Amino acid sequence: MEQTKQRAVMVGVQLQLQPQSDFDYSMEELRNLAEACEIEIVGQLSQKASRINPSHYIGSGKIDELVALLEGLDAPLVIFNDELSPSQIRNLEAALERRVVDRTTLILDIFAERAQTREAQLQVEVAQLHYMLPRLVGLRESLGRQGGGSGLRNRGAGEKKIELDRRRIEERIAALQGELEKLVAQRQLQRKRRRKNEVPVVCLVGYTNTGKSSLMNVLVEAYNPGTNKQVLAKDMLFATLETAVRNIELPDHKSFLLTDTVGFVSQLPHHLVKAFRSTLEEVAEADLLIHVVDCSNPEYEQHIAVTNETLKALGAGQIPVIFAYNKADLTSEPYPQVSDNRVYLSAKEQLGIDELIGVIRSRIYRDYMQCEITIPFDQGRLVAYFNEHAHVQETSYEENGTRLKMECRTADYEKYRLFFIE
Repeated sequence: MEQTKQRAVMVGVQLQLQPQSDFDYSMEELRNLAEACEIEIVGQLSQKASRINPSHYIGSGKIDELVALLEGLDAPLVIFNDELSPSQIRNLEAALERRVVDRTTLILDIFAERAQTREAQLQVEVAQLHYMLPRLVGLRESLGRQGGGSGLRNRGAGEKKIELDRRRIEERIAALQGELEKLVAQRQLQRKRRRKNEVPVVCLVGYTNTGKSSLMNVLVEAYNPGTNKQVLAKDMLFATLETAVRNIELPDHKSFLLTDTVGFVSQLPHHLVKAFRSTLEEVAEADLLIHVVDCSNPEYEQHIAVTNETLKALGAGQIPVIFAYNKADLTSEPYPQVSDNRVYLSAKEQLGIDELIGVIRSRIYRDYMQCEITIPFDQGRLVAYFNEHAHVQETSYEENGTRLKMECRTADYEKYRLFFIE
């Protein structure tokens, strides 16, 4: 595999107000993104500047330095640590005589590679086409041959190739978005049904590759064993692009819906966020967020900041959060342990799961009450209802009805209290 990897040099500009640690982290993340695309980084060039060069991203002196570095390392590819404008791509490719790729392209490529479901594939393609549209002039390879009127509007004889390509892309985007709207309508209907059932929704969020899907699988197996409802969990960036929802049934008849979501990364392309908005709406409508953190990663505080920024952008900044510090087995931190809204655990070793559930319980089941009630014998349906939907701790039979000592939802108590014997 090593021989087939493309060789590349990565380039970044550190702006004057940007801390060195943030810049170093950003470049390290770019290296990880490149590795996920099977690209080998063989060199690195950076520049400190007050602003990004509008024509070439970096200054003319650095261009000369980069040309020499590329020749010396025999690297046919250059990766830039920001989203480049169409003119910057054209100018850089002309000056460097190498293929130029930006951070956004890498992320889009990874998403395209990982997308499994039809919805995710549509969302990624829409994002790619929106990104490609203003950059047609800079693309070296044609998007398709001229001719073949299928799917095209009538065109004048003198229409240029780029106008044809742009029209094809716009029509493709319209077709994809039409298909996506149908899937979005289905998802909204499912959410409406869930809200009607008044089942709490708990959403797993966090940086990519922190173990969200692994944690979900452990919770599903612990509380719904044998259901074969596991989701894909791999040690890779963006293994999960599809929103998965699983029902978690607790022993005391309480339940909640657990949602797994796409992982975040810094500078997530806005086209991608826009395309995945229908999927990410699950996050904004949750009752509780479990922010999964890979506490073994030295940059985990940066990952938390990136996730918090993304949550705010999605309109989910006000939702209550529990921090699940995963992979504690790879650190010196004692686990399992609970500290305020932080739970230290290991999904791999399945330790800390009970503690996490305990904290979830305390946050989402606040509308429950402890009570003792007597139900007349002719209202046996209510006894059956509470046995199914409440935590009945004790049942006894009295002269005038069935007495239950239980924990139930306050709403259920108020709804049926007229039937109880005082």
